[in-house]
Order: sequence, then structure tokens, then C-alpha cells
Amino acid sequence: MSIDALLLARIQFAFTISFHIIFPALTIGLASYLAVLEGLWLQTKQQVYDDLYHFWIKVFAVAFAEDEIVVTDGGLEALNLCLQAVTAPGDWVAVESPTFYAALQVLERLHLKAVEVATDPVSGIDIAALAALLEREPRVKACWFMTNFQNPLGALMPTTRKRQLVQLLARHRIPLVEDDVYAELYDAASSHRPPPAKAFDGEGLVLHCSSFSKCLAPGYRVGWAAAGSHAQTVKRLKMMSTLATSLPPQLAIAEYLATGGYDRHLRNLREALSRQRQRTLRLIERHFPAGTRVTRPEGGYFLWLELPSTVDALALHREALAHHQISTAPGVLFSADRRFVHHLRLNVSAPSGDGNRFDEAVRILGRLATARAG
Repeated sequence: MSIDALLLARIQFAFTISFHIIFPALTIGLASYLAVLEGLWLQTKQQVYDDLYHFWIKVFAVAFAEDEIVVTDGGLEALNLCLQAVTAPGDWVAVESPTFYAALQVLERLHLKAVEVATDPVSGIDIAALAALLEREPRVKACWFMTNFQNPLGALMPTTRKRQLVQLLARHRIPLVEDDVYAELYDAASSHRPPPAKAFDGEGLVLHCSSFSKCLAPGYRVGWAAAGSHAQTVKRLKMMSTLATSLPPQLAIAEYLATGGYDRHLRNLREALSRQRQRTLRLIERHFPAGTRVTRPEGGYFLWLELPSTVDALALHREALAHHQISTAPGVLFSADRRFVHHLRLNVSAPSGDGNRFDEAVRILGRLATARAG
């Protein structure tokens, strides 16, 4: 699968970022420009950190300790550093099944073994299956889970299950690296942000990671980790790898947040994503082969499709990319042992101005899948 071909695809169903034009890029850029004019770039790193810290406390409604937060170059660096802090080469790490393919790449780079745990497309990780795994396998030293709008399923773990998860891991003294980058993207019909598992952590064993990349400013690469009892190790690893996160992007975002426009932006983004999700579901029902099953998440960017057993999703992806410049994310990418051969993840966050091209791309995918279904 050529990276160049993916980047040049006319319609991008494959990527994990939103392409929505509703992102306030101009406003954030203006905030950065004004900050320079006003001399705010002379602020110390601590002053910018304080602004962001108070924002995180407000948004997440979690009593993060100030000294446990590490600002990172995007959410993925936060996840990398946290996983390094709690594992050693050869350890086993429990992940969802299916799981985010970047998690598998990180585990491979760190010489860790992924152990897949059954995951419900609605309610997330199977607590009983995880409990059984921890009882029989002492080599599991950490978990990497998405508790809110999991990639690729879109599963939202109920609050009671999050509490059970944290309690189970506390009994086994197993740290949880919590990837929480999609929680701001809950459905427009919902009234509040779902809490992270971190909200129920009394032991410092949940290393909560998030960023502004999915909800506000993809190119600014400002993320963070609330690393609990492992914060000092994460800070040391950050110092050893990239030293520090660039101050100007942090300043631009802090300035934008101070304008009060963030909540309004998120309301608009949630409404746009909700409309696009429903639109895509209707297109799938109309144009994909009989027997296709699709998730109906309450937030996030993604739909997860299970195609008829005669359809090889990787072959479908290659055909769509080669002949129609349409990229998808075939299911085999989301498993360490190449499960989900007949599954496909679609990113539905197309710009509103590309509506006709987006609809036509879904129709083409459906036609190609129908031809392969026989």
C-alpha cells in the first residue's frame, strides 16, 4: 500500500484526522499573530502551561494534579511516552480487537507483544475477557484502550464499565494508557462530554492522553498526558527524546481558547459530523451489498463495516485506490494477526463543500463491493 498513493487519493476515507473545513484555522492563525504583536510570545513556558492546565481541568472535569501533566507533540507522542514508561521490551500489552493500527506500530517499535481482547462495537472492551486474560497471563504489563468513540469501532464505554475497568486494573496493578482524543466529538444530540476512565483513578495507574488534533487544530500537534504516578518517568523520556514541545503552537491555542470561541466551534463541528454520519449511513444502506453490517456510533469520525464473507476488503481498497483514487482503511490493518479480512473503516468527516464527490465515492465503493459479493 503506497503512502504516496494514499496521500494523493481524491477522496480520503482512510485517514484518522478530520478534513472538515469547519476547523477555525484562520481564527487560530489570527490569535497567534495577535499574540506576537502584543508581545505575548515573551510569556514563559510556565505561563502558557498554566493557561492550558486550567482549560483541561474545566473541560475534562477531572482533578488532574498539575505536576502530572506533560505537554507533547500531539497525542501520539503522549501515547508513545506513556507506553515506554510502563513497559520493557518483551512485555505483553492488552489492546482492543480491532484496535487502532498506530498502536500496533508503536508496540512493534518498542518490541512489545499485542494481546487482543474482544471488544463490543457499542460498549467497548469486554471486561470479563480482560479479567480472564489478566488471571492467566502474568506477562501482560499494560493496557492501551480508547474508552470514548474507539477507533475503528466508534464504541463508547458506559460510565459504569469504565469504573469497573479501572477497579479491575487497580487490583492487578496494571497501568492503563488511555487514548482519549475523540471524546470532544460526541453526538450533537448528547448533552455532555463522556468522562474518561481517568475520572475513576485513585491509584495513579491511568495515564490519560489526548490532544487538540482531532477537535481543533490538526496541524499544530499539541497534545498532553496526565500520567499519574508515572509522570516523572514520562517527563524524563520526553526530555530525552524531543526535549520540549514548541511554544508558539501552544501559545496560539491558548490565545484562541481565551477568546471563548471553542465551545461554539465544537457545537458546529459536532452538528456537522452528526449530519455527515447519518448521510453516510443512508448511502451505505442504499448502495452496499446485502448482508453488509455497519456500526452506528454516538460520536467520532468513523464507521466500521462488516462486508459479506466473499468480499476481501484489502482487495477492495486496492481496486478503489488504483482505479478511482478513493482510499479506505481495510480491516486487516487493525489486528496484529490480520483478522477482519472482510471489514472496512470509513472516515466520514468530509468537508461540506465536497458533498457530491463524497456521495459519489460511497456509491462507487458500494458498487465495487457488490460486484465482489457476487
